[in-house]
Amino acid sequence: MAGDLPELRASDADREQAAEVLRRAAGEGRLTVDELDERLDTVFASRTRAELELLVADVVPSGGAAELGSSARALPVVPDAPGGTKWLISIMSGHDRRGHWRVQPKVFNFNFWGGSEIDFNDAELTARHTEIRIISIMGGADVWVPEGLDVQVTQFALMGGNDVKLGRERPVPGGPTVHLKLFSLMGGTDVKRGRKLTRAERRARKLERREQRRLDRDRDA
Repeated sequence: MAGDLPELRASDADREQAAEVLRRAAGEGRLTVDELDERLDTVFASRTRAELELLVADVVPSGGAAELGSSARALPVVPDAPGGTKWLISIMSGHDRRGHWRVQPKVFNFNFWGGSEIDFNDAELTARHTEIRIISIMGGADVWVPEGLDVQVTQFALMGGNDVKLGRERPVPGGPTVHLKLFSLMGGTDVKRGRKLTRAERRARKLERREQRRLDRDRDA
């Protein structure tokens, strides 16, 4: 009988969507910072979609289930939230910032004979306008930004180069803005939309390309 069926299990994507709903609600003043942190802990420990829908039901006017299925993408903003990252320094070493992390309104990233990887896809902003200053001297940075985020770039490069690939993606109306200020001396910064692939995902794509080449060779034989 249908009533005996188990509840639908939540996927990682479901948990991320619920987390985005909560962060956006906090940015609108529907949740306090403490409530947001508590619910985020519960979100990532949830096992079913029903549990996730209960966590967002009181902060989404149109209903939790509908919001979880939404394709809208706006980076969450929690104004004046405490903590967060302000400095990213890589000197003859590397720095990696990804996953769920909080971004201060002004961030300084310095790379000297080293590099940084900065992924904003799951970041949480603390201001509507965020300024990221990236200085690379004989080093560089890789920056990933989500679809729908309004990204502005100003740049300068000497004996090096920056590679900015943002496409023609239109920002989500009313969403926050991130201003990247790039300075590169014998180095460079790459900026691109999307998400950095994990090692497993890169391996899977490599195997897919290898299999596709094999199929092409068999077809042409």
